[in-house]
Amino acid sequence: MGATWNIWPLFRRRKSTLSSAVLSENKDPAPSPQAKDTSTTYRHDLAAVKDGIALTQQAALLLQGPKEKYTLKKDHEIPQVTAEQEMLIRVSVVGLNPIDWKAPDYNFGIPSFPFLCGRDLAGVVIQAPTAPSHLKVGDVVSSVSTDYRDYRKAAFQEYAVTTDFNAWRIPTRSSPEHAASIGVAFITSVFALGACLGVTFSAMVPDIAAPKLFEQLSSLDPENIPEDVRGAVTDRIAESDRPKAGDWIAIWGGTSSCSSATGYMAVQLAKSAGLRVVCVADIAKHGARLVNLGADLLIDRLDTDRAVTILREVTGGQLRFGVDTVGKETATLLRAAMKVPAEGARQDSHLVGLTGLPKDIIEGITHHSVPIKLFHLIPEIGSGIMLWLEELVAHDVIATPEVDVARGGLEGVNDALDTMRRGSTSGRRVVVPLEVQQ
Repeated sequence: MGATWNIWPLFRRRKSTLSSAVLSENKDPAPSPQAKDTSTTYRHDLAAVKDGIALTQQAALLLQGPKEKYTLKKDHEIPQVTAEQEMLIRVSVVGLNPIDWKAPDYNFGIPSFPFLCGRDLAGVVIQAPTAPSHLKVGDVVSSVSTDYRDYRKAAFQEYAVTTDFNAWRIPTRSSPEHAASIGVAFITSVFALGACLGVTFSAMVPDIAAPKLFEQLSSLDPENIPEDVRGAVTDRIAESDRPKAGDWIAIWGGTSSCSSATGYMAVQLAKSAGLRVVCVADIAKHGARLVNLGADLLIDRLDTDRAVTILREVTGGQLRFGVDTVGKETATLLRAAMKVPAEGARQDSHLVGLTGLPKDIIEGITHHSVPIKLFHLIPEIGSGIMLWLEELVAHDVIATPEVDVARGGLEGVNDALDTMRRGSTSGRRVVVPLEVQQ
C-alpha cells in the first residue's frame, strides 16, 4: 500500500499552518506581463563619474591564505580595461554568495594567493566599452563575475572590470542593493534549467525573447569549448528527453539559507515554462514564499526519507527532472525519488547538482553539472541572459529574495560572511554597500 499524508489545498491567501506536504491550487505561472506597465527608465548617475578616474590605487579585500579572514589592502592597483567589450565600474554594492565563505574555509575554487573574491556587484560605469554597446558612462549596472581566475572582475574591490555582455542596467523601480543580490542565482538557474535540462523558457515580457540555451549549445563547436565544460555541448540532453509543459520537476533545498536566491529563481523560471514544480524545503520558514512564487507542491525536508516517499507517490514514479541546490547527500536523496527507466527505454531521467552529485552512476539517470563558465566565454550566451534579466526586473515580473544590508563597507564583509556561516540569514540575501574613494 502506498504512503499516505495530509494535504491541504493552498491559495495565495491562506492559513499559516502548513503540513509536511502542501499542494497548491495555484497552477498558473506569473501574472501576464501584458498587464504590467511597459514603460521603463533606468538608473543613471553622471554625478558619480569624473573624466575617467585620476586614482591609480583603491581599497580591495584580499585572502592571503586558506582558512583565514579577508584582509583590507588600501593601496591595491585599480584594474585596467584590456579588451574592447570591457568596461570599468565604480562598485557601490557587493552581493555575497556562499562561495565567498566556503572558498577560504575549504580552500576551494582559489587559483592562487593572494585571492580576490566576489561574484555579484552593482555600480556605475565610469569607462564604457570601446566597441559598440548599449551600456554607456553613467549607467548604473549590476555585473556577475563567473571568471574567478580574472581578479580584475572580482567584486571585493572599489573598482572592477566587466564585459558589457556580463552586465545589465538597473531600472529605477529596482535598487543596486536588490540587483547585487540576484545575479549569480539567476544565471545558475538559467543554466541548470536551460542548458542542462533543455527547458524552453517563456518570454514573460512582450517583445523580449527568452534565451534558448539548448539551441545555442547545439550550434557551438566543441573544440572551441574548454574541456571541463565541453560535456555541456557533446553530452547535452537529447531532444526527446527535454521536459514538456506539465512534466514534474523537483527542486531540493528550495529556499535554504545557502541557496535562497537560486531556489527562488528556479521555481519561477520552471513555472514560466509550464512545468509542475515540487519543492523540498523547510515549509515552516519558507512555505508561504514558495507558494506565492508558484510552487505546486511543498514537501518538508526535515524528514528526508518521508520526503523521498512523497516525491515518488505524488509524481506516480514518473519524476524525470531534479535540481539539487544543497550538496551531494541531498542530490543522492533526490535521485532516489526519480524514475529509473527500464532497459532500452527511450527517455532518461536527469539530475542537476549545483554543489555536488552522487559519485556512483545509475543507468538511465544522467548527472549534470552547471556549465556556468559559458556565461563569460560565449558573448552571445551572456548577453542574451543579461538582457532578459534586465527586462524581467524592469517589468516587475520576477520576484527577488529579501535582502539584508550589512554595514561597514569592505571592512564589514568578514562579519557579514560570519552570519552566513552560522546560517543566520535563512532565506535572505546579504549585500554590503561600499563607500568608494573618488
